[in-house]
This record gives sequence, structure tokens and C-alpha cells, in this order.
Amino acid sequence: MPLFLPSLFFLHSLLSTTLLSHSFPFPNHGHRPHPHRFASHNYRDALSKSIIFFEGQRSGKLPSNQRITWRRDSALSDGSAMHVDLVGGYYDAGDNVKFGFPMAFTTTMLSWSVLEFGGVMKGELQNAREAIRWGTDYLLKATAHPGTIYVQVGDAKKDHACWERPEDMDTPRNVYKIDHNTPGSEVAAETAAALAAASLVFKKTDPTYSKILVRRAISVFQFADKYRGSYSDGLKPFVCPFYCSYSGYEDELLWGAAWLHKATRNSIYLNYIKVNGQTLGAAESDNTFGWDNKHVGARILLSKEFLVQKVQTLHDYKGHADNFICSLIPGTSFSSAQYTPGGLLFKMSDSNMQYVTSTSFLLLTYAKYLTKSHTVVNCGGTTVTPKRLRAIAKKQVDYLLGDNPLKMSYMVGYGPRYPRRIHHRGSSLPSISVHPGKIQCSAGFGVMNSQSPNPNVLVGAVIGGPDLHDRFPDQRSDYEQSEPATYINAPLVGALAYLAHSFGQL
Repeated sequence: MPLFLPSLFFLHSLLSTTLLSHSFPFPNHGHRPHPHRFASHNYRDALSKSIIFFEGQRSGKLPSNQRITWRRDSALSDGSAMHVDLVGGYYDAGDNVKFGFPMAFTTTMLSWSVLEFGGVMKGELQNAREAIRWGTDYLLKATAHPGTIYVQVGDAKKDHACWERPEDMDTPRNVYKIDHNTPGSEVAAETAAALAAASLVFKKTDPTYSKILVRRAISVFQFADKYRGSYSDGLKPFVCPFYCSYSGYEDELLWGAAWLHKATRNSIYLNYIKVNGQTLGAAESDNTFGWDNKHVGARILLSKEFLVQKVQTLHDYKGHADNFICSLIPGTSFSSAQYTPGGLLFKMSDSNMQYVTSTSFLLLTYAKYLTKSHTVVNCGGTTVTPKRLRAIAKKQVDYLLGDNPLKMSYMVGYGPRYPRRIHHRGSSLPSISVHPGKIQCSAGFGVMNSQSPNPNVLVGAVIGGPDLHDRFPDQRSDYEQSEPATYINAPLVGALAYLAHSFGQL
């Protein structure tokens, strides 16, 4: 028997989304910048799927054009515990909690993906915008009351004690908030970054919405900066250990200010960065970029201001960004990154692929800035060109899509072989259309612990990925390696758009 036979659900899901894989390597969609280059992957197909994944993570009332059709409406009374409307937004991963911190980061990175590479996304641009808007509509609700941000819906411990579909959810939908008494500068500043970045995405297509977003971003950042403190202190029993902020809130203040500078062009933010940059950790050598630590992202973003916009006062950020780049280049004196024998960047055992996708995006984005400014990176005597950065990023994305020792695609629904037992409640349990009756809290654990493949294919989901030795057991209980997350996919959207375009697939 082959590794798997596509289920009817899989075929239905793909047919209903018009995402059947192309049988030819170069779908003819207009201009081909490099017609003689051979692509080992259908990046355009992967791009489509990386975006459709977000529809499978939607909470709230689903629209009529919902493409992942095994999902239904869920959590329609979210916020009622505090008499506010918090319906909508995204479930972060394989559970049914809405965590504001990673949701905001996901929205920021989806927005950055579109701002850098949306120009080549063609027909996928509108889908990417809709994914962003699903996030920002929720973040506007969460910040509707000045001086308060609702940062979580759902009791994570009780949610994790059940294995149930979001549509059946009956665990407590407690609402947790930050305010001046219980500050949370990291989640507030990340929310401001998301709103500011998204305001740029909608600036031309929906200027009214764009203005709403940027105005809210300004007030939310002001709140983050004025009432400084970590939400992991005041809300520790509820947000830890799930999305505890380990890096502190300084990185988010720098990152948030960078996005507000970009969105408003108000000198107040550039001045804020000049005055506070060092104390907020601009020069620290923490080279891990993800939902918790934003320093590297802020360095790359601000380096553009120096390289492309020629803002001389941000000269240092080119050096800070270069230090990050040099840490990734094997064989240089600054190299500190670890790679698996198969060549995958390896940061940590829990959800490692999020660092692969975020790093690949940063490499391609920085290569773009370097090219525009006719600049290179110098790593202790080794010259590193934008071309080299793109090659490293491509190798990482290719590994993710199946060029690895197991010949396994770590994107669900892409390629002939991909994970079948992902750690995801909705995907693993029968859909409402197949099993309309309620599946109780603990009844689902029989499925969770079984070896049967998930009946509902969460198209485009990228999971935690292999271990340090390129091994992957495909076990549903293994959340470190088998769980998808919105913040794994968000930066990958930009990287796939670049690769699809550069190989003439868009």
C-alpha cells in the first residue's frame, strides 16, 4: 500500500478550494523572470496552500466563501464573560484558545510578507489580504476600549484537558485583559505593530480602514510604552507556560516603534528609536526571531531605513542586521547557527520550523534591501552577497517542502508525502458534516492517541518539523514536532511568493 491514499475529504477539500496541484512545473502565469531556471518545487501551489491554511484556523462566524469546508462556526459568544464582543480571530495552533500575543505577531508577519512581496503575489494577494483582515478585525475588537487590551479568550489548561472540535467547545471562555494595573507591554506593542503594518497593506485598497488601523496602533503603542510591564507577570497563571514572554518587552517596544515609524512617517517614532534603541536591546546578539523575541526583525526592518531610505542616524542597524546574517553563514568566524545533517536550521526542539520560516523570510527581505542599495555583508573577511542569502533561504524552504532525508513535505497537502497525524483537534476528529452529534470533551482522546490518519486535511499547515537528526515520527501526541501554528506560516507566505515569482511561476 502506498504511504497514503487521499481520503474523500482531502479530495473534496482540494476540489472545493480549486487548489489541485499543477501537473507541470511552470504554470503559465505571465512574466517569467528566469525562464531557464529549473524549480524543484511548485512554489505557487505551496503559496496558495500556505494562505488557505489560515481559513482552517478561523474562529467565529465563517463567511460564505470559506474554502476549508470541514470547518464550521465556533466560539460565537466569545467576550461575553466581560460583556465585550471578541468573536473572530484565529486559534493559534492545534487547540481552541485565542492567544492575543502570537495572533498579533502572525498578523504583523503576514502584513510584512505582503508589504515586501505582495507585488508579485498576483491572484493570491487578495487571499493574503483577507487573512490579514481576519486578524486585524479581531485586534480592533480587542483594543476597542482605551487603556484595555483583551489578550486571551479561553482557559488554556481546561482547553488542553479536552480533545474536542472548536464547534463543540464547552470549556470556559474566560477573558483575560491587560490595563494600567496589569500592564503587558510586549503584547500591547506587538498589537500596535500588527495594526501599523496592516495599515500599510490597506493604504491604497481601503484607505478608510487603513486610517482606523493606524490611529488605533498609535494609541495602543502609547499605552504599551506608558504602562511598562510584562503580561507574564500579571497574567502568569493563564498565559504561562503557553505564551510566556521570556525575552521581556523591550524588543516589542523597539519593533512596535519601527512599524509606527514606517506607517506614520512621524519623526516622533524615529526619535524614540534613536533615544531608546540601545536600552531596548538593539545591539543584543539574540539571533532567534519568533513570536517572543522581535529584536532581529526590528534590526532588519530598521536597516532598510538606512540602506534604502538613507536615514543616516540608523546606520548602526546595518551592522546589527549583518551580525544576525553572519551568525547563519556556516564556515565564518561569526557562525553560531546549528543545522541538521540534512541541512535544516535548528534552533530548538519545540516547533523549530517557525524559526526556519521566519529566518528564510528575513534572509530574502534583507537580500532585497542589499540589492536595492548595492551593498553586501562582510562576515570577518568573507563577503556574503544577496545571492548567497537567497540561496540559503531557498535551501531552507526546499527542505520544508520535501528536499530532506525523509523526502517528507512538512506542509500538509503539498507533495506526495506529508504528515498524516498532525496535532490539531479539528483536523483529527470527524467533521460536523460526517458526525453532526457533539463529541464530548474527553471522548476525542481515543482519536488523539490512535494511529489513524486525520480525516480532515488542514491544507497548507506547516508543522513543528523534524528533530536535530532529521527524524520525524508523525505522532499526533507529539505537539513539539506535529503541531501547526499560524506564526509558522505567516513569514513563509512572503518567502514562497518571492520564490514562485523568481522561478516564473507567478
